[in-house]
Amino acid sequence: MLLETERRELVIYGKRMLADKLVTLTSGNISIYDPETGYMAVTPSGIPYDETAPQDIVVMTLDGKIVDGSRKPSSENRLHAAVYKARPHARAVVHTHSMFATTLGIAGEEVKAVHFLLPDLMGRGNVPLVPYVTYGTEALAERVREAMKDSPACLLQNHGMVASGRNIACGCVCQGIGSRDNRRDAVESRMHREDENTDRAGSGGNLRILPDQLRAENLIHI
Repeated sequence: MLLETERRELVIYGKRMLADKLVTLTSGNISIYDPETGYMAVTPSGIPYDETAPQDIVVMTLDGKIVDGSRKPSSENRLHAAVYKARPHARAVVHTHSMFATTLGIAGEEVKAVHFLLPDLMGRGNVPLVPYVTYGTEALAERVREAMKDSPACLLQNHGMVASGRNIACGCVCQGIGSRDNRRDAVESRMHREDENTDRAGSGGNLRILPDQLRAENLIHI
């Protein structure tokens, strides 16, 4: 089985992300890149993490060709490939729809450096926000590639978060810091500011609502 070690790692970390509540059911996706072969191993589409086996993992080139595996690869495989092209030293990519990442993405907020580990992990103060683009598209992959040239992670507006690392463990740590403690601080800070400024009950505040055209595009994409 090609990239057997990497496939087994993805199964293990998929279950860990599920336990840590970074993902639910089949949401999100993770991958590992092998520079020697130029292949990436990526989680399959539509299979829950706790039911995924090593043989379900799909091995692909960064140009989208399936090399090994009978399953359909994650719909965001182009996004993963784009990160590896933007960050040559990255060896893993983790994409989740975790609660706090999604909350800040809907609010249209970058992640500020409110956690002491963030500058160490990111090499910069903030986690950038990528404007909304329909999921699973080449356009989204390109936006993420641009955002992650200078950052190992980014938020996706109305979507979730993407993080990379020198291995799958680092990618998951980056997601964990960004998606839980840091976001809790940021969201609480945002809510406090909103309460001070005005009562927004029932108004939706500054939530970024998708326009009708984009919602229609999402339904077609499904």
